[in-house]
This record gives sequence, structure tokens and C-alpha cells, in this order.
Amino acid sequence: MTPLRVTADAGLRRLNGGRLLLGGSPYRVLRLSEAGARLVDAWLTGTPVAGLPSHRRLAARLVRAGVVHPVYGSARLTGRDVTVVVPVRDHAEALARLLPAVQDAADVVVVDDGSLRPLPGATVRHPASRGPAAARNTGWRLAGTELVAFLDADVVPDPHWLGPLLPHFEDPDVVAVAPRVLSVPGTSLLARYEQVRSSLDLGGAAAPVRPGSRVSYVPSAALLVRASALRSSGGFDERMRFGEDVDLVWRLAAAGSLVRYEPASTVRHAPRSRWRGWARQRFEYGTSAAPLALRHGRAVAPLKMSAWSVAAWAGPAVGRPLAGLTVAGVTAALLPRKLEAAAVPAAESLRLALYGHLGAGRLLADALTRSWWPVAVPALAATRRGRWLLAAAYGCHVREWYQRRPPIDPLRWTALRALDDLCYGSGVWWGAVQHRTLAPLLPDLAEWPGRDGVHTETGPDLRDTPPAAAPPALGPGPAAAAAADNDGGGGGGGGGSSRAVLLTGGGAATGATAPAGEDDGSTALAGGDTTTGTAAPARGDGNGAGAAGAGPGVQAG
Repeated sequence: MTPLRVTADAGLRRLNGGRLLLGGSPYRVLRLSEAGARLVDAWLTGTPVAGLPSHRRLAARLVRAGVVHPVYGSARLTGRDVTVVVPVRDHAEALARLLPAVQDAADVVVVDDGSLRPLPGATVRHPASRGPAAARNTGWRLAGTELVAFLDADVVPDPHWLGPLLPHFEDPDVVAVAPRVLSVPGTSLLARYEQVRSSLDLGGAAAPVRPGSRVSYVPSAALLVRASALRSSGGFDERMRFGEDVDLVWRLAAAGSLVRYEPASTVRHAPRSRWRGWARQRFEYGTSAAPLALRHGRAVAPLKMSAWSVAAWAGPAVGRPLAGLTVAGVTAALLPRKLEAAAVPAAESLRLALYGHLGAGRLLADALTRSWWPVAVPALAATRRGRWLLAAAYGCHVREWYQRRPPIDPLRWTALRALDDLCYGSGVWWGAVQHRTLAPLLPDLAEWPGRDGVHTETGPDLRDTPPAAAPPALGPGPAAAAAADNDGGGGGGGGGSSRAVLLTGGGAATGATAPAGEDDGSTALAGGDTTTGTAAPARGDGNGAGAAGAGPGVQAG
């Protein structure tokens, strides 16, 4: 069995002697037994995870939750188990730069997707362009290896880029791993902006990939996938011109498989060279929101948060700040009582509530100026109070500039951020019109009264122990959203900690034990589901500043 170690996620907080874990993506609370806490203590100081099934199950649960990340000592698979598939149309020069960098693979399949001039050396050619999804499907179906690496022609992998990716496949549940996609450096204003806000750079923190996670999608511009997973899923949906990579990843996650983001591996992507092409790219990303919403429902909502947070921010918006403060104060005061069963200290509960409400404000500002701007911005600009709200919303870009200090002055940075959102939001509306649906524009207010947000999860070895009644739904939605305002190295994709879910110990763990010799150290977990983020995969907040609420952007490759 391959040695496995784990490292703590940057956002992990451990309380009560290590028995209480707060973090992950989506954000959650996990309560451990004393035995489980001792195991995690040892693992986080470098002790390998033992081969006992119970230990492996606990480690797997923590990895899936995103509170720790796996580190394997070796990999069974090598570059000789990988076929590189390159879909390309017309970019002969870019292809010539890529091919020398992938010679360590077992095979390279170049699919010419209807280039005006046939590309010499292409493995197969489509007489007419059928789109990137069809080109990738043509390529992987010719592969005879266990793994398939998709690389766009305008991508060049760094040396040894496969090294950090291959060990993840020691976990049989992992079906895909993506590297970090950095923008090629440049001196122009556009190149400098892309270095910080690349549409493909998902940041420097490892993460599980699924809707609602800090990294909620990965682009197929660079993606390593099990061939068996492509066969079972049917590969990319060829009906989608944009967003086909997001769709594939979400289908794999919905089937129970694991997809991981591994920024220790890097590739370089050439950004658009002209502003017109850049703006069109952002617009096209936005058009994919509608077909994704029709396939995946609320995962593409431009805003996910508790209705209590909406009420708290609605007060100041309509000129009733005291009412908003009252809602925020009451929900914050109630949260310690709701988390008491999980042994969460009152001070920590209040901290979560505070950060949750603040994070919700940022999410709402993002939605107003991005996906909803064609309606929201003109409406707000028509009134004095609305103009103040707009100034506050766009002020978030100034705050981002101050935090990240990009090589662009704050005025041009703010203007470019606003233009980025304008192009993307226009695409969302155009896609909605084309598909005759409002789905990509509708918020997900997951905590309206009467809507059940409670779910129960039991520990892996508690099959015969009926859980006690789950605690009531956690009304103060911001409780779980410390991560909604704590970027923690997330990237443009997931957007901060986009959907927060609290799994609290509740009463289900009382007296419950695993079978003898199989104690995995975890209690049964009963949960209240609260939301303060957005599961929409917002493109373009690379280098680790989460863009929660930025909307369901996707990428064409």
C-alpha cells in the first residue's frame, strides 16, 4: 500500500484539544473522539496514515471534506501511462511550442478541429470545426493508456508537471486532477491584469473540486483524467460550446468520484493579446451559465446565501440600517445556542457569524455588479441611496487592489474589474435569452423559513447505530461562512469558500462507537445546512483571492 501522509488546509482551525475541526470546503464543523484527535495530531506532525481500514476511512473523510490534503510517498503510474490529447484549430505556432514539452508521455494525439490550413502531423482531422468538446472526445477515444492528459495548444507545461499529479491516482476514488494554470508574463496592461486575474488560474491552495467548494471547477485547458472515467461518463458534452469542462467535472463529482486541484503542478497559458478578444472571451464564459443551470440547477446560482443575511443587508439598502443590524445581531446571538451541541465555543460561534455577515455583503455586491448588473446597476444609479450602494460595491475592487497590490494603479484596476464583470454578466443574460430560462439569474436563498436545510451524516463505522434527531436548521446562515470572507488561497474558480455547510456533532454521536478494532476516531455527524456563499464557478480571480459570488463563469480552453 502506498504510504499516505496528510497536511492541514490553510484554513483549518482546531479547538477543544483537537477534537473540534473547523474548516474545509464547503466550510464545516467536524467533531472527533479523543482517539480520532490523537490520530489527526500524529498525522499533522508527519506520521503516515496506517494501513488499518478504519484509519484510512477517517483520513479519506477528512480529505473529502477538504480539511486536510493527501501527500503520497510515491506513484505507481508514470508518464508512460499518459496519453496527451491536444485539441487545436489554426494555432500551428502554439502547437509547435507545446509538443517538445510533452515528450515524456506514452503518446500524443493532436486533433485538428477544422483548421483553415490542415496542420501537418495531426493525428486526426475534423473536416469542419466541431468544437473543443468534440475534439477532446475524438482524442481520448484513441488513447490506449490508463490516463489521458488534456492540454490546449496555447498551454506549455512546466518541466516535471506530471510529478505532483500522478500520486493522487493512488486513491482509487480520484478520477481527475488538474494543475495550476498560470498566465504567461508580459508587460502590457492586459498581460499584467491577466497575471493577477487570469480566467484559468484557480490560486495556490490545493482543494477538492465540486460545486460549492473553494475550487468548484477546473478547466480542461490542462486536466489529467482516468480513461475509465471518460468512458463511463461519455466524456465531454458536445452540445456545449463553452462550459463543457465544468459540466464534466460536476458529473464526475455527482457520481461520487473525487476530482482534485493540485497547484504544485503548473502549466503556462498564453492570454488573449487584444482587448477585444479578451472581452469576447469573458462574454462567452458568461453564456455557458444557462446551459449549466439547465443541467445542474442551483449549482450555478449567481448568489447563494442565507435569507437571514439577505435580510440583514436589505435593511441598510432600503434606508433601515437599524433593522438590518437587529437581524444581524439576533442571528449572531442565536448561533452559539445552535452550535452548543457540537461543543463550539461561544466566542468562535460569534466570530463565524460576524465573518459570515461581512462575507455575505461581499457576495451580494459581486452579484449586483456582475451577473445582475444589466438590471441592478441602472436601477441603483437612479437614486442617491443606490449610488452610495454602487460605490460601496465597486469599492470591493479597491479593497482587492489594496490586499493584492497588482502591478496596476488602483483606478485602472477598478475600471478593468468593472469591465470584466460587465462582459461576463452580459454573457449570462445573453445565454439566458438564448436558452429561454431565468435559471442562471436566480439566487439560491437556502434558508428561507420552512425550507429544510438539515441533513444527517453518520460515521463510516456506525452502520448499526440509529442517529438521534438532527438539530434544527441553523437559521443564522452566516454561521458557516468564515471562509466566505477568508480566501485562504482559493482561486478565481471556486470563489472563496462559496457554499458553507456546517456538520455539527449534534446528539447523533452520543454513546455511538465503531465495531471493536475498527474505531476510526470520528463521531456520527448530524448537520444543519447553512449557506453564505456562491457555488458558481467564477472565472478570473487567480493567485488566490477568492471571488465568491462572481458567478458561473466557464472557459472555452
